[in-house]
Amino acid sequence: MLDQTGKHRSYHNVEGGLPPQTQLMTGRAIFTEAYAVIPGGVMRDIVTSYFPHWSNTRAWIIARPLSGFAETFSQYVMEVKPGGGSQNPEPDEGAEAAIFVTSGELTLTIAGTPHMLKLGGFAYIPPGMAWTVENRGSQDACFHWIRKRYDAVSGLDAPDPVIANEREIEPVAMPDTGGAWATTRFVDPADLRHDMHVTIVTFQPGGVIPFEETHVMEHGLYVLEGKAVYKLNTDWVEVEAGDFMWLRAFCPQACYAGGPGPFRYLLYKDVNRHPSLGRYRP
Repeated sequence: MLDQTGKHRSYHNVEGGLPPQTQLMTGRAIFTEAYAVIPGGVMRDIVTSYFPHWSNTRAWIIARPLSGFAETFSQYVMEVKPGGGSQNPEPDEGAEAAIFVTSGELTLTIAGTPHMLKLGGFAYIPPGMAWTVENRGSQDACFHWIRKRYDAVSGLDAPDPVIANEREIEPVAMPDTGGAWATTRFVDPADLRHDMHVTIVTFQPGGVIPFEETHVMEHGLYVLEGKAVYKLNTDWVEVEAGDFMWLRAFCPQACYAGGPGPFRYLLYKDVNRHPSLGRYRP
């Protein structure tokens, strides 16, 4: 898909490295009970993680299940060097996964079938399905890896694998916005087998969420492009490409897209299930 200038879109990737000693410490990182903001500038080498069964790969863990933080998902920014990857990437048999490629190319093999994921490539991997990932190219490959424990429902099969590319999907404009606010969907929102949606939300310059959304879905938002002023609970926060936001359930949210180009983010939310009431105790 092309943007309004006719050029292929690009996506922000982490910088790594370390700031100079002359840089001010004061930044935009925020952690509250209702939301968190992890600016792109704090995703440096010293906060990376390494995983068993992965080679030539490092990760920035930007969300994980934790008391007072994310409850339903984890999200990583993965950097895979040429020749790197994993033949045994997922340690949890009950986990489903969504992958979105922001640079380079990945060979993703699901249940023995290989798929080439290029820039803008997306994959959904059902729970319990064997998969591997390799960087067979000559450049680093970066991708987002969103993991969630699948919430199975009696009478519903697990979803099928999905392979797509956002450049080949026409965004769906929100009603009465004139295309200023649109969503790129990788799965059918009416398919109740899915208990999470990973989409790309796009605001054209000046586009807004014109009310304070307050809802049961937990959110993870990684800004792929542009800048905006985002309403998080009671605060207006400036965000830009490379920033990550976590919003707990019922945290009010709204935004103004700042321009001069589109404001776009990768969005996670949990959907299509009753809220858990916990263990019943008579």
